[in-house]
Amino acid sequence: MRLGVLTSGGDCPGLNAVIRSIVHRAVTGHSDDVIGFHDGWKGLLECDYRKLDLDAVSGILARGGTILGSSRVRPEHLRDGVERTRGHVAELGLDAIPIGGEGTLKAARLMSDNGLPIVGVPKTIDNDIAVTDVTFGFDTAVGVATEALDRLKTTAESHQRVLIVEVMGRHTGWIALHSGMAAGAHAIVVPERPFDIAELTQRIGERFSAGKKFAIVVAAEGAKPREGTMEFDTGGTDVYGHERFAGIARQLSLELEERLGKEARPVILGHVQRGGTPTAYDRVLATRFGWHAVEAVHRGEFGQMTALLGTGIVMVPLAEAVETLKTVPQGRYAEAETVL
Repeated sequence: MRLGVLTSGGDCPGLNAVIRSIVHRAVTGHSDDVIGFHDGWKGLLECDYRKLDLDAVSGILARGGTILGSSRVRPEHLRDGVERTRGHVAELGLDAIPIGGEGTLKAARLMSDNGLPIVGVPKTIDNDIAVTDVTFGFDTAVGVATEALDRLKTTAESHQRVLIVEVMGRHTGWIALHSGMAAGAHAIVVPERPFDIAELTQRIGERFSAGKKFAIVVAAEGAKPREGTMEFDTGGTDVYGHERFAGIARQLSLELEERLGKEARPVILGHVQRGGTPTAYDRVLATRFGWHAVEAVHRGEFGQMTALLGTGIVMVPLAEAVETLKTVPQGRYAEAETVL
């Protein structure tokens, strides 16, 4: 067999571990050939690729990012490129294995529904794919955010400030929830639960009234206030249809400073959460996903995606993977509130 690999969408700690695992299992386990497409779906649409052998993936297990590169492609370009892609796959004799988060898996389903032999591997630091318990990259992102919060506590206390720390999470608040709980933040706001600025102000104000000198608020980038509780700039959408954000941390810092009479500052962690060395957990999970993706190809289980259920790796339909997002349930938020 000849397998094709691509990485698309936002980069994620563990992508290189998946690539390495696919190559090792395919080459040593099945004597397959493997090629990697440059810059995601763009490489497949333009038939821009290179050979991946054991030497090509040597030493990449612990590297962040992706050796193949990544890019975003507009949905209409993908739809228009289906026939061209089908021709490339047939010409190269490929069983393609896309790697990606929610948006990339939607593209994978599009290609699969049009007869292409696709097996998906889920990756996203947001942990928002509903059919898998965990996605690789999430553990690393939470670790980075938690370390940053631990460090920010000391400077916030030294200057008697409120720090609003913005973490990634466009539609779900898993990183905010886990890092906020792990670091002992004093409030967490997530997209699943619009916050009341008056309640948030009261919570932080009570902390200062009790003699505390600082406060840390963790905000997922997609968090929003309850309608009508404060002025809020939503930011619009980009050319790919993704929601743009005008900066929840910045807007909250201005509002809280005015209401509390305390100095408040925004801290935006941004892409630092995506970069750097993946944790041991993410390396292992990514390696297992890659191994099982190759086995699925050899069983002919196309239109499927690897997923972690409990401690086992299973295959689930791509259609189910993109049906809905895994959001933070009320019960998990309630747990966090009791320990903040």
